[in-house]
Amino acid sequence: MRHLPPIPAAIGAATTGTLPVFLTGALSVQIRETLHLDEARLGLAVAAFFGAAALSSAPAGRLAERIGAVRQMRAGVLLASACSLSIALAARTWWALPLLLVVGGVANGAIQPAANLLLARRVDTARQGFAFGAKQAAIPLSTLIAGLAVPAVALTVGWHYAFALATALGLAVALMLPGRPAPTRPSGAGRPKDGSTTGDPIPRTASSITVTLVVLTGAMALGSAAANSLGTFVVPGAVRAGFQPGTAGFLAALGSASGLSARLMAGLRADRRGRNHLRAVAYMLAAGALGYLGLAAGLRPLDVLAVVVAFAAGWGWPGLFNFAVVRSHSHQPAWATGITQTGAYLGGTIGPFVFGVVAEHASYRAAWGMDALLALCAAGGMLVAREILHRRRALIGIEPLDA
Repeated sequence: MRHLPPIPAAIGAATTGTLPVFLTGALSVQIRETLHLDEARLGLAVAAFFGAAALSSAPAGRLAERIGAVRQMRAGVLLASACSLSIALAARTWWALPLLLVVGGVANGAIQPAANLLLARRVDTARQGFAFGAKQAAIPLSTLIAGLAVPAVALTVGWHYAFALATALGLAVALMLPGRPAPTRPSGAGRPKDGSTTGDPIPRTASSITVTLVVLTGAMALGSAAANSLGTFVVPGAVRAGFQPGTAGFLAALGSASGLSARLMAGLRADRRGRNHLRAVAYMLAAGALGYLGLAAGLRPLDVLAVVVAFAAGWGWPGLFNFAVVRSHSHQPAWATGITQTGAYLGGTIGPFVFGVVAEHASYRAAWGMDALLALCAAGGMLVAREILHRRRALIGIEPLDA
């Protein structure tokens, strides 16, 4: 069987790793009829997935640099496929979902830093912005597939079959992952005249963890809390607003397509721009807050536009963010993104759970307003992290890659 090139391999693995949780969100209306799944229980199930991913992400980053990106990606994909198959065959009560999604969370926690390592080592530095944008496009691709699964599968043959198809997709990806070991540096990664590398020449230290990466991780957590709530609750929220389930699925697919396009465009622009990546992330988060506010307005004619803006801007930035982290920590890209990805998973753990509680006991309008506030705080955090990174590199006389 023909092996996938690095970028499609990263996309396929990342898509497989996130499908179990986003299928759960998109199919929650149909799952509710079988498992009595309300908004709070749905939030708990999603929180279990991201909580497990948060605990496994940083150790997985270190492990990937020891055993190799492809080996870890393949193991993670197979584990994610096992999660989807278990949900299809064994989920008969609502509490089975969070237990099984823990397995999927561990798989995703292993896949993400390994895929980042694969791109950092095998893709030319001049194309890495696009590569990371494409890889992170796997997230809206997952929600797009999940949204289309509502009218195409769940409303025709049943929601269990959607998870069975996700299993088949995962097995195909595992078979097509590249088999040769990655080179130690991507082509085009030369050394400037000052002797530094194209990335961060600063070795891993305690100070680098507690200053730059911790602030980035916190900002990532806030933005991820809002974004993952969007991916989880856009379908049930649209149904609550008056849309038919099939139409709500198509609405989620439309938003996911806009998010996918935004991630690709952000990556292409990053390759051309060469710097100011975290500032661009902050601007996207601020624009995404407008999309969340549009949903909070409760005006149905605005819902389609608000969903597109929220997905494109409010969830179109993670690829650009990961690219900025890899560029500023190129000696240990899996280690650095494993740490910052912990923030993504913490946000994914807390955000949907709190969103579900607020939506259940207050209203969806209040929950969307909460997402807008989280996105604005995340934007501020990105700007603070950018300033810290700028000063940290200026102290040792290095021009900031992201200034």
